[in-house]
Amino acid sequence: MGAKGGFGFSFIVVLFILLVIVGCSCYY
Repeated sequence: MGAKGGFGFSFIVVLFILLVIVGCSCYY
């Protein structure tokens, strides 16, 4: 796994976490 692949994976994880936080905020 190269640096670009690691960065892409991290970006997806962060984006997913933000999506969950926003979704929970909108849900409540």
